[in-house]
Amino acid sequence: MGDDFLPSHEAPTAPFQRVVVPEEPRPDRRRPLILLGAAAATAAAVAGVFALFSGDQPRNGAAAPAPTPARAGASPSAAATGLTGAPESLPYTAFDGGTSKITGTIADKHSLVSYPHLGKPWVPKNYAPFAVAQRVGEVATPHTLIGSAMVPINDLPVPKSEADYRRYAERAVGWALRTHFPEGSTATWTASQKLAKGKGWLLGFTATYQGGTSQGLLAVVEVGKKKPAMLLAAVPDTRKELWPDLNTLVKGVRKS
Repeated sequence: MGDDFLPSHEAPTAPFQRVVVPEEPRPDRRRPLILLGAAAATAAAVAGVFALFSGDQPRNGAAAPAPTPARAGASPSAAATGLTGAPESLPYTAFDGGTSKITGTIADKHSLVSYPHLGKPWVPKNYAPFAVAQRVGEVATPHTLIGSAMVPINDLPVPKSEADYRRYAERAVGWALRTHFPEGSTATWTASQKLAKGKGWLLGFTATYQGGTSQGLLAVVEVGKKKPAMLLAAVPDTRKELWPDLNTLVKGVRKS
């Protein structure tokens, strides 16, 4: 190490005196690795949070509430957020009463899903993030809506089994609770079954929030893409006369 300090020009004629330069302390080579490992762990944690909730669009920019998983195969009365816990089999029970007139078929060209077009009081409305939507009343929570789009979940694998489609449906219900129902809404399952037509899964649920409840329906439909399409319907208890319209959708939703 002493050679590093020899001058580059010729040495003087005076007798050479060896100069001993004290060695500088060696840097701790482990410290950069420790810092790098900590930074990587932090980045991985942040990436995990964004991956888990990719596709979410919380109301008014508010942070989405933490999910509360329910046991797999839980009864319909067991509280759930819609992220896990839908029964493997729970037949849909139709609502009593007359339904709105079917005036045609909606063929969502973006999501490749079809379902009945209902007459008044339902009216077509542009309503993001849905490609196609029908609404009753003003745009306000709790919503009265029927809308179709691709499932807004990006961190699940391509579905291959009924359990995979059910998982997509559970997560989509969780997304719906965070974005289209009053803050703090929870859900109880009222139906969990295969689609009446085609491949996919259908979940019925009751959303409960301060001041009321809504009946909801979420169907995921295999449409030949990397992830399925979805149909979301929600009707609050202030419009109970429209609950039987959910019966119509259960029978009619399918791939275009």
